[in-house]
Amino acid sequence: MPHSTVTADGHEQRGLILDFAGVLTAGPGAVHREWCVSEGLEPGAWRAALNDHPEGRRLYAALEIGELGQAEWNEGTAALLGEHVDPVNLMGRAWAEVPPARRMIALARAARAAGHRLALLSNSFGLDPFNPYEHVGIWDLFDVHVVSELEGLAKPDPAIYRLALERIGLPAERCVFVDDREKNLPPAAELGITTVHVTDEDTAVAELEALLGVTAVLTV
Repeated sequence: MPHSTVTADGHEQRGLILDFAGVLTAGPGAVHREWCVSEGLEPGAWRAALNDHPEGRRLYAALEIGELGQAEWNEGTAALLGEHVDPVNLMGRAWAEVPPARRMIALARAARAAGHRLALLSNSFGLDPFNPYEHVGIWDLFDVHVVSELEGLAKPDPAIYRLALERIGLPAERCVFVDDREKNLPPAAELGITTVHVTDEDTAVAELEALLGVTAVLTV
């Protein structure tokens, strides 16, 4: 059902659709390299296992769409990383120190306070035993959630963007989609959604402030 077309202060209501990792968190690369060293691995071992190893890519793709649980993914990926790597809460250990993107989260809070609608559109990396959304404390920030593991499809499948639009209840031309992966932007743009590519948090926040008419205010 469509929602009100204006915010409380009379501005046009917009939909803000946000990716999670790399948008609501800092880019994880540096933390993952440090974590690898702490585990006795080469600094690039995490990235190589997930992105370069054929079995690693297969496991991660299955995790994203819920064909594989996080605990099972932990077992399979630990084996790729090395015999000495403990599989218990592997994903949680690797992600625990990735910091939240505080300015982007402040922007999202300001947008919601102004009356805009918020949707989380995230390719999952598992929810149990480590729930990254609860860990960062952003789950309750959103009006709607579209998480690939729960839907059985993942970005850049156009169907998941259509599902986000359906749930947010606003037309594409009144929505903005934010992602750090360039390949995930074209399907949204083809639907008429304005897209913002995050390569730098401050730059992206400034662009969103102008688009939504809000100001991100950091609290101590």
